[in-house]
Amino acid sequence: MKVGVVGLGAMGSGIAQLCVEAGLDTVGREVTADLGERARERIGHFLTRKVEKGKLESFDLALLTTTTELADLADCDLIIEAIVEELGPKQELFVELERICRPDAVLATNTSALSVTEIASATSSPERVVGMHFFNPAPLMPLVEIVRAELSSEAAFDAAYALGEKLGKHPIRCHDTPGFVVNRVLIPLLNDCVRVLDEARVSPEDLDAGMKHGAGWPMGPCELLDLVGIDVHVHASEALYDKLREPRMAAPPRLVAMANAGLYGRKSGRGFYTY
Repeated sequence: MKVGVVGLGAMGSGIAQLCVEAGLDTVGREVTADLGERARERIGHFLTRKVEKGKLESFDLALLTTTTELADLADCDLIIEAIVEELGPKQELFVELERICRPDAVLATNTSALSVTEIASATSSPERVVGMHFFNPAPLMPLVEIVRAELSSEAAFDAAYALGEKLGKHPIRCHDTPGFVVNRVLIPLLNDCVRVLDEARVSPEDLDAGMKHGAGWPMGPCELLDLVGIDVHVHASEALYDKLREPRMAAPPRLVAMANAGLYGRKSGRGFYTY
């Protein structure tokens, strides 16, 4: 089996790493050769560390080729899109992929907040489009949501599910509804947690300790938001609120203010905590 990954940012390179670990021929496409090379080095670095820690016996980085040409994905069996989280660019990409790839190739999107059905609607063969929503960081998080769009075929859905298993993930089946399963539950829940910070006049440290020691969470909500990225969470919240109009989906003012101030969490060095 040959897998294509379009976009080798944090998510895409994590997915490509999983494919290499699983021994699959993988083609990664980036907009510049330099970005592709850097992603390849990052993947090699992470896989080397896994071997050093005894979590992986060996790997063959030669399984991964990087390219700037979409045409190099022509012979892939399944392509996973992991580009910018905007509908227009994703639809344009899927139109191109449909033109380039074999008619039986499955086209998957890693979107977390957009409608898979809307992405598929830009193509003339929407039956081969599905969602494969990996969680960040993809190499570590065991879950992948396999999303059935309105017109997804059984064959495409089953192929994506089987790939999820082959990559060592725990795939779950769901339909194309806003937020799928986890984000539909988690986003309003995290927003509620942030509202409690102000309403209960509790510190981030105490809220995190409360949810860890009182509710059995492995990580407190403020720690989790800092890890995910406040900007990423606000963006996903707004997308869900646009579709559902449920007040709990809307990001609380405190999070919007933090995002506007560049307090993104770990990646910017400061969020609820300082890193």
